[in-house]
Amino acid sequence: MIAPNKTVVQITGILEKLFEEHFEKKPDSIEALAVSGSDRRYYRIKSGKTIAIGTYNTNIAENNTFFYFTELFRKHQVNVPEVYKISKDRRSYLQQDLGNVSLFDMVLKEGYTEPVRKLYHKALAQLARVQWVAGREADYKQCFASKQFDEKAIMSDLLYFKYYFADLQEVSYDRSGLISEMELLSKELGRVQPQTLMYRDFQSRNIMVYEGKIYFIDYQGCMQGPPQYDIASLLWQARAQLPSAWKEDLLNGYISSLNELNVPRMDEIYFRRGYVQFVLVRLLQVLGSYGFRGLLQHKAHFITSIGPALKNLEMFLSDHPQTPAYPELRSLLEKLSTPEMQERYTNTAVDKHPKLTVQVSSFSYKVGMPKPAGSHGGGFVFDCRGILNPGRYAAYKHLTGNDDMVRQFLERESRMPDFMNYVYSLVSINVEDYLARGFEQLSVAFGCTGGQHRSVYAANQLAAYLKTRFNLTVTVTHCNEDKWVLQKEETE
Repeated sequence: MIAPNKTVVQITGILEKLFEEHFEKKPDSIEALAVSGSDRRYYRIKSGKTIAIGTYNTNIAENNTFFYFTELFRKHQVNVPEVYKISKDRRSYLQQDLGNVSLFDMVLKEGYTEPVRKLYHKALAQLARVQWVAGREADYKQCFASKQFDEKAIMSDLLYFKYYFADLQEVSYDRSGLISEMELLSKELGRVQPQTLMYRDFQSRNIMVYEGKIYFIDYQGCMQGPPQYDIASLLWQARAQLPSAWKEDLLNGYISSLNELNVPRMDEIYFRRGYVQFVLVRLLQVLGSYGFRGLLQHKAHFITSIGPALKNLEMFLSDHPQTPAYPELRSLLEKLSTPEMQERYTNTAVDKHPKLTVQVSSFSYKVGMPKPAGSHGGGFVFDCRGILNPGRYAAYKHLTGNDDMVRQFLERESRMPDFMNYVYSLVSINVEDYLARGFEQLSVAFGCTGGQHRSVYAANQLAAYLKTRFNLTVTVTHCNEDKWVLQKEETE
């Protein structure tokens, strides 16, 4: 949990007060925004046409890093959000609202069009300014997570891949030999020059498109490191799947942009060789992240990303037969990126097992449990009443488990994530068995006091997980929906 001493109601109150102090007007509305893996909380706060993003984070050191690099980047004409006001305790701050459209959204919506390609070129030109201009005067003591992407950091990324992805795939390899090769590789890459200011997580989700311009967000992980890593992060992002011709064109554009910044002449052949090596490191780090978030934490979004990431790895190995130049690592990567491994994570299960349908429902214990569907009467009933109820609080009483604010409350203020991990594991056992035996139906029901918050959330999450992990036909029914206590009912 991010702030055990602060409830969501208290946090929104703090941000609303900060908004009023800065803009001298009370907000009309405050809306919780989606968060990813960080503990930061974001809210869009409005008062008429005045809009700001309120951020709350108890990690003051991380906030200070963000404030420092925001000031540094803006000084050197890098487009980042303006920070309007910072609270005295430095846990809360207001920043510029850059809308909801990222570069990733653009490529998904519009495809590989010429306007999208130009936006990628703009992003890389801005990146060059971050690395080579702002980086010249960066104080690396201000870095939060790590000051340098050195041999130890590279080895950490490689082990992240080993433990959280490779070891979960039941693929045989020489573990001692692999560790030895990873140590040699990390030592080799730890000496790569040049070293600049490295963004660390430079991918299209962290690049906003606002009023036709490119803006960067989430740069708290900046550190000293090789510039090639950031380029690899953007061009080889698994879900974006940029065409090979784009990757080459964009890399050439980045190198050309260095001339405009008066960057000292560098050995381009050496730079490109380093780029290839850091593409590999980034691909492995991403697979480790997807394995941890998806296979261990059961987050559906990350599971769906594994297939494209393995496809990326297969393409890389095909294009670079000499990289990595370590036999055990090369052998392992070839085993992991086979079409059969990719198929495991690309939602093909429904073609092989078309019969099984899962009925997921939420209900109120005050009303009673729904009857299981199907002839055999089997399935699961989970009691969510042991989870902290957001319906106790006025801010959530008139919302439901379908709303983002309730979702964030349950994921960050309660033990719902632990509860759901057990649910995923238990239900998966039966799903795998039912698929193997050709069964046609499975019922899963979640109950809570009113059938409006906890059970609704749980039903939605399980449905998303089963669709993603097994590509099943899943129906969701909220049995108490017609009795939900909604705000509109009170004002009528």
